[in-house]
Formats: sequence, C-alpha cells, structure tokens
Amino acid sequence: MENKEEQNKKEFLFDKVNYKILLIGIGVIGLGFILMAGGGSNDPNVFNEAIFNFRRIRLAPTTVLIGFGITIYAILKNPKTER
Repeated sequence: MENKEEQNKKEFLFDKVNYKILLIGIGVIGLGFILMAGGGSNDPNVFNEAIFNFRRIRLAPTTVLIGFGITIYAILKNPKTER
C-alpha cells in the first residue's frame, strides 16, 4: 500500500527555493518594463526629449537583463544537492 502512495505522490519540477527565485526574477523583469514606460507626447507634432533619458535608455533595459539572469539562475539551480 505504501508503494502506491509513494508512486501517486506528485513531485514538483523545482524546489520551493527555485520558485521563490523565479518569482523574484519575474518581478524584476516587470519592474524593468514599468521603468521603460512613459515619455510619450499627446501632440504628435511635439517631440519629447524625455524618451531618451537615463531611466529609459540605460536603467530599464539593464534591469530587464538582470531579471532574465535571475530567472535563468532559478531554472538551472539544482535543488537536490543543496539539502
């Protein structure tokens, strides 16, 4: 009877720590896209220089790339060896 219960026990693909790191990475990616938003103009004949500021050109893409790095780390982290 115990063998059937062990076989029916569902095992997740990742460990709990991996999912936490993955959610942090997704949050950092979302933050990067929020930082990229804005800078537009209501009047199409008026050019707004705010689209080329530091936040949208350097900070936001770097934040997104860091978020991708965190999610890749969460996927590749082996939970079995660290118990």
